[in-house]
Amino acid sequence: MRLQVEKLNFSYGTNRILKDLSFQIKDGEFVSILGPSGCGKSTLLNVLAGILKPDGGKLLIDGRAVQEPCGTFAYMPQEDLLFPWRTILDNVCLYGEIHHCKEAMRAEALQKLEQFGLAGCEDKYPDELSGGMRQRAAFLRTTLCEAGIYLLDEPFGALDVITRGDMQDWLQSLCSDLKKTILLVTHDTDEAIYLSDRILILGEPGEGIRKEIQIQEKDRTREWLYAQGELRAEIHRIIKEKETR
Repeated sequence: MRLQVEKLNFSYGTNRILKDLSFQIKDGEFVSILGPSGCGKSTLLNVLAGILKPDGGKLLIDGRAVQEPCGTFAYMPQEDLLFPWRTILDNVCLYGEIHHCKEAMRAEALQKLEQFGLAGCEDKYPDELSGGMRQRAAFLRTTLCEAGIYLLDEPFGALDVITRGDMQDWLQSLCSDLKKTILLVTHDTDEAIYLSDRILILGEPGEGIRKEIQIQEKDRTREWLYAQGELRAEIHRIIKEKETR
């Protein structure tokens, strides 16, 4: 088992967000987290990334407990966070610059530009690229960290519908090559269905996981996704249960 979260707790003051939250993710698995606003989706990623300190619980990587942030996780927020005064190549190699391996990372980045749809963009600046291209650059920066687990917090949430769909198609095709463990937070039900091996649906703050859904289909297409009306309705019903309690 790649990642195990056991009885994780986190509160903002007296407001309990995560209470005894437990789940597991297998090596190479793509898991999405859905749930109503305020249920703790982004908070969970921030705790895993070490940005927030939990009140209690255990985090295990390959069976070993970890206490502090480590190189196992690479975190990508919704905003691309590219520095406008740096070229795309310099932006994606920031990790290498910090860890004194910039030249090696630049060489690796140049080899991956085409795979990430950024060929010829290495000397451009962020304001010269579209929103989708900027997110591709941000994701390339994430993969260059060489972490085994990616934490993606609504990476396509700020994009228009057409661009978001294109980016989902791109990520789906890329995942088979990356062979990484991915935990995605999203509000987009279709995105979760289309990309995930499993979907975890959180309930109200402190409630934990209300439902786990396994996606069996391997050869997914847009046509297949459009036909998932029954599954989509089930997920929406589970998320909205809190409104009728």
